[in-house]
Amino acid sequence: MNILALALAGVISFLLTPVLCRVAPRLGAIDKPDERKVHHTLMPRLGGVAIYAGFLAAFYLFGYHEDKYLGLLLGGTFIMVVGLVDDIKNISPRLKLMGQIVAAAILVAFGVRVEFLTNPFDGLVILGKLAIPVTIFWVVGVTNALNLVDGLDGLAAGTSFIAAVTIAVVAWLNGEVVVALLSLALAASVLGFLPFNFHPARIFMGDSGSMFLGFNLAALATIGLTKSATVVSLFVPVVILGLPILDTTLAIIRRFLNHRPIFAPDKGHLHHRLLAQGLTQRQAVAVIYLVDACLGGSAVLLTRLATDQGMLILVGLAVIILLACDRLGVIGRGHLTRVKARHNSLHML
Repeated sequence: MNILALALAGVISFLLTPVLCRVAPRLGAIDKPDERKVHHTLMPRLGGVAIYAGFLAAFYLFGYHEDKYLGLLLGGTFIMVVGLVDDIKNISPRLKLMGQIVAAAILVAFGVRVEFLTNPFDGLVILGKLAIPVTIFWVVGVTNALNLVDGLDGLAAGTSFIAAVTIAVVAWLNGEVVVALLSLALAASVLGFLPFNFHPARIFMGDSGSMFLGFNLAALATIGLTKSATVVSLFVPVVILGLPILDTTLAIIRRFLNHRPIFAPDKGHLHHRLLAQGLTQRQAVAVIYLVDACLGGSAVLLTRLATDQGMLILVGLAVIILLACDRLGVIGRGHLTRVKARHNSLHML
């Protein structure tokens, strides 16, 4: 039955996507090109509905009725509807943010919470009443992170697929079989959509897809990967979703340094910088897939290593990725390099 559910998720997504390609223009769910976007033609953007439908079918066949999984379904449905309205009507960023907070609150109301944080130097920090705002912040943050990286054909879908498979592997190793199966259902739904989203794309997933995927990845990671009382346990989902989280964080820093509103779009994201280096869309996406896969493998490795070894890997990953992002100008054109050069010039004086 489990294999049938996973296969059905992919098949439904695959069969429904071309239908949505034809339906989207009639509903006005069209992504128009502008100076910030890399596509040059009108594109339908209802692919998220196909991903949602595939996942919903698998969820129904699995037959899970525990509160936390119902919270996952209800919160995910709500955020998908918010994204769908935005795909058709273009609602404001603040209204979308409110919708994301409500979806995260639904999840929390059904008992899904980050109960503690890990302290590398002194054990665990029990959150208590702070568990609710921390969980909402985490879910909303990842939801936005996936939404922001949806800038090239196949990028958000492939990133989500790799993250979902990684969550499934780690959850399975931790004995969280239900989370593993739900993560695989999410991956199967994305896989059914991907053939229509690779460059040159025939359809975009839209906010209905990117926010639904981000919400579910954050929720599944919270349910299945943050319960272990080990120092590196909380870092595992962060590493799995490392690139979207880092890209979003650096976007906020970059806009702050440039005195721009946080919600103001720009062309400083990692995928934009890779294109600026002369890579094609497919090459840029392939590079990001490779980094995502390396981070996924590192996350699995973290669960198998001793604490000190795990922390060494985390520090190494952070340094390598930050230096690479600085060299590409993701923070702001060579910001760290300029700081180092200024320090060296002062030292010479």
